[in-house]
Formats: sequence, structure tokens, C-alpha cells
Amino acid sequence: MPRSHAPYAEEFRRRMVELVRSGRNPEELAKEFEPSAQSIRNWVCQANLDEGRRGDGLTTEEKEELRRLRHENRRLKLEREILAKAAAWFARETGSVPEKSSSS
Repeated sequence: MPRSHAPYAEEFRRRMVELVRSGRNPEELAKEFEPSAQSIRNWVCQANLDEGRRGDGLTTEEKEELRRLRHENRRLKLEREILAKAAAWFARETGSVPEKSSSS
């Protein structure tokens, strides 16, 4: 299993992207600095998406929005489940459970 590393600073990643764009090879940079060549390539790819140079993926902003919406969706589903259970419990307690109709 690969070692995990604390995220690199935004400025450091931006500088690596600039160096690749100026002609440096990601493998050279990986030997000189700590991140792997693949990490550097990923940063260049993401920078290209964020700057509109590529259109085949999500920008950082879109990824953040998707993450936020998925979190909100999970929370709302849980809240709906809790409310449904509470409504069923209160209906049983008050004896106001409607009969099921057989008109299908």
C-alpha cells in the first residue's frame, strides 16, 4: 500500500506545474523534489482543467461542489428516513394508522 503524505501546499503544486510547462520533465522534478512524477502529471492535468485548457474532466470548483452536494444528499436522505420512522411511530401511538386500500 502506498505511503500517504500530507497534501502539498498550493504554491508548491503551482510551481511544479509552471516548471513542467516550461519544459521540465515530471520524472526529473520527482527526483529533485519529493512528489512522484504521477502526482506532478496529475497536478498539470488538473491545472489545465481549471484554466479551461482541457474540457474532459471536472474543475477543482466542480469537484468541490459535487462533494458538497453528495454530502448534503446523504444528510437529507438520513433526515427523511428519521422523519418517516418518527411519523410511523406517532401514527401507531395515536392509533391513526390509515388502512391500506386495495384499489390498485
